Amino acid sequence: MDDLVKYRLDSSKERLESAQILLDAGKYKDSIGRSYYAIFTAVKYVLAKDRIDFAKHAGVISYFQKEYIKTGVFDKKYSKYLQEAFQIRNNCDYDDFYIVAKADAEEQLIRAREYYDTIYEYLKNL
Repeated sequence: MDDLVKYRLDSSKERLESAQILLDAGKYKDSIGRSYYAIFTAVKYVLAKDRIDFAKHAGVISYFQKEYIKTGVFDKKYSKYLQEAFQIRNNCDYDDFYIVAKADAEEQLIRAREYYDTIYEYLKNL
C-alpha cells in the first residue's frame, strides 16, 4: 500500500472516531460533518489507488460514481449514501437554523462505517 493510500485510509478512520466522539457529546451537526468526511476520504482512498484526484468534491464524487458505482464494483446504495451525506453535511454547515436529530447523526455514522469497511475490504482484496 503506498503512502497516499495509507494516509487516506488512516484519515478516514480518524474521522469515524471523531464522528463518534461528537455524537456522544451531543454535537450532532459536527458529527454529521465528520461522518461525511469519513466517507469522502474513503472514496479518495479508492481514487489514490487509481492515481487520480480532483480539486472539488463534485469531481471526486462524479468519478467514483462513473468508475465504481455504474460499473457495479460497489452497490448503488453507496451512491445514495454519498449524495445524502454530502447534502446533509451542506445543510448542517450552511443553512441557518437547520435542525439535526440524534437519529440523523447516528444513521450517518452507521453509513460512514459501512462505507469505510466496504472500501477497505475492496482494496485489501486487490
